[in-house]
Amino acid sequence: MVQDYIDLTKPRITWLILMSTGVGFFFGALNASWSWAVLIHTIIGTALIASGTAALNQWWEREADKKMTRTELRPLAAERIGPTGAVVFAIVLSVAGFVELWLGANLLTGLLGLFTLLTYLLIYTPMKQRTPHSTTVGAIPGAMPPLIGFAAAHGSLTSEAWILFAILFVWQFPHFYAIAWMYKDDYAKAGIKMLPVVDPTGEHTARQILFYSLALIPISVIPRYLGMSGNIYLAGALMLGMMYFYSGVLVARHKTRADARRVLLASIVYLPVLYMLMMADRTSL
Repeated sequence: MVQDYIDLTKPRITWLILMSTGVGFFFGALNASWSWAVLIHTIIGTALIASGTAALNQWWEREADKKMTRTELRPLAAERIGPTGAVVFAIVLSVAGFVELWLGANLLTGLLGLFTLLTYLLIYTPMKQRTPHSTTVGAIPGAMPPLIGFAAAHGSLTSEAWILFAILFVWQFPHFYAIAWMYKDDYAKAGIKMLPVVDPTGEHTARQILFYSLALIPISVIPRYLGMSGNIYLAGALMLGMMYFYSGVLVARHKTRADARRVLLASIVYLPVLYMLMMADRTSL
């Protein structure tokens, strides 16, 4: 039972959210006073509100999850947890996360966390059943963690915060299109209109992967010119970007599930390595 409630929070996704939040905090603190206490409150608050959002999402989509092989064993879909217990658990986590971000950091940070939850749950989640454009909408709350971290450390949002948001926003498209490509039959069974579901040939999906992976290259080098990092980061960002783009070229050429998986793997490598380069090169300036 305890493990089922933990699974509701999607801990494997939460670590990525916390990583992005930490990066935002790091850069927000460069021109402000560093506070370990605020950082800890920010990480705890973000973890709570992200976990609550994930649990609310599973509560909302429990019937769709029952129809998909990849999600049919989730706690709510498999009926190991009742919907009432799940939604109460999720609301408690979400409220606790908002309060932790507000009181442990500042009101702006709390409101950014609340905005993330509301847009993900009330706009993105229902849109998935209606239009493939839901991915674009979902990329907005998906890119909020660096803003949350930056606001916690700095108290406001500057161009440095927004470029971190932009990198994460654009990075998501090839990542999630690859996942949707791999599981398009599952999504179709559940009535979720991801782009590969409504694009049976894969042509449009492949073009989108190519476009966003290519667009990420110039966007990813902007931190160098904002003084956030140096030439080591610049070279690394270019190499990572070309790797990510090349995985998109392969999926566009062959249009196979295996190539979509390569895009997914490239995306998983790309983001943490980019973050490490950005932070390491900043500390050497």
